[in-house]
Amino acid sequence: MLRVSDIWERALHTPAVAAGQAGDVIVIRSGGSYDGKQGMSLATGVSRQSAGAQALCLHLVTIPPGTRGVPHVHDGHESAIYTVSGETEVWHGEGLMQRTVVRAGDFMYVPPGIPHLPVNRSDVLTVAVVARTDPREQESVVTLSLPPHLADLDDLPVASE
Repeated sequence: MLRVSDIWERALHTPAVAAGQAGDVIVIRSGGSYDGKQGMSLATGVSRQSAGAQALCLHLVTIPPGTRGVPHVHDGHESAIYTVSGETEVWHGEGLMQRTVVRAGDFMYVPPGIPHLPVNRSDVLTVAVVARTDPREQESVVTLSLPPHLADLDDLPVASE
């Protein structure tokens, strides 16, 4: 199995340090994480809670091999995702009828209110940088039921469980 570089290992596992302030900037030390409603682990980054952000949220998302997220939408908020490592199958659109594969180096834009579901069927950890226009991180996340045509995904564990 391909390993994430030492830099990414530190970013994902270093103990969190309280945000420090230097002039008008705030530094959030990597390492803290939480499980999001969307079924994935999120590394604490820039948000209203961590930095007082007014209009954005930025963090790392990890999806272990052989796992998936939970179908969801971000009500009223855009998302931009850059895949750092791995390959993720993303089901999206009305009824999650469309399938797109994103790979390391790809950018993906998700408009407000578009249902989506990430799935990592590979044997490589997926790491992605996610930016959203929701500074409260989880407030706009609305989870959805898995549609019948994706029932086979019930066999894959949810990443954060």
